[in-house]
Amino acid sequence: MGALLALVAIWGASIPLTKLALRDLPPLTLTALRYVIAAPAFMVLLHGRPFPPRRALAALGALGVLGIPMGQVAQALGVARTSASVATVISATIPIFVVVFAVLRLRQPIRTCQAVGLVLALAGVGLVATGGPGGLAAALRTQAAAGNALMLVSALSIALYYVLSAELVGRYSAGPTAAWTSLFGAGAMVPLAAWELRYATARLTVPGVGVVLYLALLVTVAGMWMWLHALHELPARVPAALQYLQPVVGVGLSAALFGDPLGASFWFGTSAVLLGIAATTLPGPGAHRK
Repeated sequence: MGALLALVAIWGASIPLTKLALRDLPPLTLTALRYVIAAPAFMVLLHGRPFPPRRALAALGALGVLGIPMGQVAQALGVARTSASVATVISATIPIFVVVFAVLRLRQPIRTCQAVGLVLALAGVGLVATGGPGGLAAALRTQAAAGNALMLVSALSIALYYVLSAELVGRYSAGPTAAWTSLFGAGAMVPLAAWELRYATARLTVPGVGVVLYLALLVTVAGMWMWLHALHELPARVPAALQYLQPVVGVGLSAALFGDPLGASFWFGTSAVLLGIAATTLPGPGAHRK
C-alpha cells in the first residue's frame, strides 16, 4: 500500500511534467524516448534471469504492443483531438475497466459497496477535471467524437494490458514482465517516432531532458514494476481505486506550476475521490481470515 501511494504521486506528477516537455518534443517522439531510455534499466532487471519460452515471449510482445504503441499512441492522438478535461475523465475510466476485466478474466469478486465506491471516485475525478457538470457537458458538445473515441480505445487497451500482465506476473514476477513488455513496446515506438520527426521539430532542452528521464526511470521502470507487483499481490480493485488520486495530484501540481485555479469543485471532487477509495478498498467478508 505504501508503494502504491508513492506510485500515485509519481504517476500523478507525470501529467503536468509531460506538458512541460511537450513544448520542446512532439508526443510520439517523447513517448519513444521515454521507453528507449528505460530499455537499459529493464535489461538490468532481466540480468541473470532465464529466457522466457517462445510462447511466453510472444505473449509478452503482444502485451507490449497493446499497452505502449496502441494505448499510448491512441492517448496522444486523442488528446490532440479533444479537450484536456474530457480526455482526463475518459482516461480515469482505466481503473473501472481494470476491475471489470479482473472480474471477467481473473474471477476476482467485487461487492456492491466496492462498485459504488468506484463510481463515486469516477464522479469525483470528473468534477475535479471539469470544474462541474456544466463544464463537462459543454466540452462534450463542442469537441470531436473521434478524439473521445481514441481516448476510450486507449483506456481499454491500457486496462486490458494491466490485467493480462497480472497473469504473467504470477509466472515470471513483476520485474521481467514489465521489462519484456516495455522492451517490445519501445521497439514498436521507434519507427513511429521516426515517422513523426519527418513532419515535426524536436528540441533538446534541459527541462525536456529532465522530464524524459523522470518519465523513463521513475514513471516507466519503477512505476511499472510497482504497479504489476501490486496487481499480483492485491485484489485489482485496491490498486485500481487508488489510481483515482492521480488526477487530483496532477491538477494540484498543475496549479502550482501553471497557476491553474482550484475552486470549490476541486475540493468537492477530491472528497468524492477519497470517499470512493475508502468504499472500494473495504475488505470483503472473511478477509481477516485469509
